[in-house]
Amino acid sequence: MAFFGLIGNDRQMAATTYAGKESASQRRQRKEAERSARRRQRHHRAAIEADRDGWRWADAERERQEGRGGRRGWFS
Repeated sequence: MAFFGLIGNDRQMAATTYAGKESASQRRQRKEAERSARRRQRHHRAAIEADRDGWRWADAERERQEGRGGRRGWFS
């Protein structure tokens, strides 16, 4: 029976049959690394946009305050 020849040689078959192919665990690890890299890039982009929005707001606020005659607070 040819079936009995298959028992016990699974490592040898894996070495020859799947040689050069990516394993499921390697693929999962690669995909997770790609996902985390994309996550970092998105966070970095969002942080840059938030910084630019903050500066934009500060410039607009400065213009608003200076445009109405400088500082008009309680003590000036």
